[in-house]
Order: sequence, then structure tokens, then C-alpha cells
Amino acid sequence: MTEISQTETATSVDVNSAVREVASRAKSASRVLATATRATKDAALLALAQALVDNDERIITANKIDLDRGKAGGMTPGLLDRLALDTPRIAAIADALREVAALPDPVGEVIRGSRLPNGLRLRQIRVPMGVVGMIYEARPNVTVDAAALGLKSGNAVILRGGSAAAASNEVIVEVLREALETEGLPADLIQSIDAYGRPGGVALMHARGLVDVLVPRGGADLIQTVVREATVPVIETGTGNCHVYVDESADIETAINIVMNSKTQRVGVCNAAETLLVHKNVAEQFLPAAFAALRSANVTVHVDENAAAFGAGLDGCVPATQEDWATEYLSLDLAVKVVNSLDDAIAHIQQWTSGHTEAIVTKSYESSERFIAELDSAAIMVNASTRFTDGGQFGLGAEIGISTQKLHARGPMGLPELTTSKWIVMGDGHIRP
Repeated sequence: MTEISQTETATSVDVNSAVREVASRAKSASRVLATATRATKDAALLALAQALVDNDERIITANKIDLDRGKAGGMTPGLLDRLALDTPRIAAIADALREVAALPDPVGEVIRGSRLPNGLRLRQIRVPMGVVGMIYEARPNVTVDAAALGLKSGNAVILRGGSAAAASNEVIVEVLREALETEGLPADLIQSIDAYGRPGGVALMHARGLVDVLVPRGGADLIQTVVREATVPVIETGTGNCHVYVDESADIETAINIVMNSKTQRVGVCNAAETLLVHKNVAEQFLPAAFAALRSANVTVHVDENAAAFGAGLDGCVPATQEDWATEYLSLDLAVKVVNSLDDAIAHIQQWTSGHTEAIVTKSYESSERFIAELDSAAIMVNASTRFTDGGQFGLGAEIGISTQKLHARGPMGLPELTTSKWIVMGDGHIRP
């Protein structure tokens, strides 16, 4: 269920006031962090990582409450997988915090500089946004990612994590705030407004002047509601209707490995493949083996009439509908279509893509270059799985989301994308003639 209804508004004056008070405290805390050294921020990140590990049983106990509630409510396996935490996952999240601590500090980086003919010296430097709001669904790891990237980039974060992960997020935020205080930093650098429910999320969307940027992360309905309703500036993250195209020159074994990894390595994530396009000249050789591999992984294939011939008699083969081409399944489902040419593959993707990630498997340099040039998604993979569209895989550390817009940030958003810039002008009594 979408975490914010389009018809719901923050009618409660108390909720509006409470959220604005949270944002005001965040603004004050961000000013403290803006002057912190890299050493201070990195020490805090390491303390946060250790705090998560030290409190893993406490977090897992809370997470079990969320998982039990999700199962009782009919949550899909893919979403349950996104929600689940255990000791190895918490350890991995802590390691991601340590990786962020090891990354260069973007704050103060000189983007460009020059000396003008009149002697003025110019520098454009990176500075924190200030207060970053996050509205997201069923992803307790995002709570930690947002906190880590916010801290390293000098920002305070306000989190609205949704009811599905409410118990997990409550404990995680408590643990992180406690760790901040032990390091001498304001606990209000990390705050949650989950207690205020959906009206709190709406109030956050309208906290213009206190919240500097808002990042929605979740399903299409959630994202579009935030984009449409917010008065706070929004960085739009996108759903992942990701495609894999197997070109006529593709190596069959390579193509099967890429398709299987893109679809099944982890299904409940935005960079998992949802549609497979296969050139007609390789379909007879590729599809029977691909279908056998997919079925061995319990993937249901939604096939067009041309692909259906190669899946005849296979369990888990169902006719595709128009809706399938637009669907982000987040489950063990894959839409499959045979296309006549690279042109047809590109046209199909242009029509149905969400602008996230597309992959081509090919031995043809010309085909790969056309695929790169003619498709306008945030990430294009050539002979590689769609699962690599990820801040950690790109070497950015933890990501706050994957932007499918074109302004300011695009693709996995790491530390630089959570900064803005400031011009510094150094003169010697200069006045403009």
C-alpha cells in the first residue's frame, strides 16, 4: 500500500507544528555539522557502525515484529526480503557505514576556480544541502544509508520510513541517535517522524524553508505523489522497469548468466530486470535454454506470442499482456518478447522504460554504441547485469537512492549529490565600475 494517500492532507495543526519543530531542530543541528571536520564525521560514522553491531539483537527483535505483521498482511516475498534484517545483513550495513567513512569528504571540494582579469579570485565549492528529508517504504537499510550519507555530506536527515518497517526503524534511529551523542554531535542530525503517520509525511512535503530537499524512495505511487504534492524541492527517484536485450550476436552462455543474475540474484530491488527482449535470429538457440534456467529458479515468464513457441509445455509460462510491459514486478516474474531488430528493441524500451537501467548482451560494437546513444535511461549496461546499478557497486559507498530525473543528480546518488555549491569571491577592495 502506498505510504501517502493522494487524498490525505495534514489537517492536524499539531502534526504540522510538530514536524516543523523537528525540521527546525534539524536545521540547527545541520549548522553544527557544517563546521565539523572530516575526522569528526568519520569517527561518528564508525561509532554508528559499531552501535548497530552491538545492538543487532535489539534490532532483529524489532524487525521480527515488522516481518510478522507483513506476512499477516499478505506482503509479497520480494517486499518481505527488502524488509528482513538478520545478523549478517546488519553486519553488512555496518560495513557500508565504514566504507562511507573511508570515502573522501565532498564538503569544501573546489569544483572550479579562476582569477578574473580584474584580479578577483573565484572558487566554487561544495557545501551541504542542510536538511534532507526521506520518505520511503519497507526498507530499514535506507534508514542507515540516509543517516550515513547525510552525516558525511554535512546534512541533517528527517526520515519517514512508513508503517511496514516502523518497529525496525524506531530502534535503528534510537541506536544511531545514541551513538551520535556519545561522539559529541547533536542527536537531532537524525530524526524520524514515523510517529506522526501519513499526515506527518504530508507535513514534511510542505516544510519549505526548513527542509532543503526531499528524496522519495519506493513504489511508483509513492514517488509520484511526493513529486506532485511537495512544495519542498524533490529529487525524483524512479521505479525500476529494467530491460535486458539479447542481441543477435550475443554469446548464449553469457546472455543466460546475465539474464539470470539480473532477474534472480535479488528480486525485490529496483535494479532487477523485469523485461527480457530477444532478437528473433537468436531466439531459437537462446530461449529454450533461458526458459529452462528461469524455471529452475521458479521464475514465471510472461511471454508474447513469438516467445510462447519456445516455452510450449513448460510450467510457469503465461501469455503476456500490455500491462506486463509496464510492470515492475519485484517478484519472480519476467516479461519476455521476441523482437525483429535492434530498432524494435530500442523502440520497445523507449515506450515502456522507467528510465532506470537497460542492458544489452552483444558482441557487436555498433549495436552497443547505438544502444548507448539512443536510450536515455540513467544507466546503460553492456554485457553486464542490471544489478550493478548501485551506489556501492559503483564505488560511491551507500546510496540514498537512484535518480531517474535529469536535474542535479542522475543514477545512484552518493555523497556529491547531497551537496550544493557556493561561490567564494576574494577581492582587494574591488568595486564594480
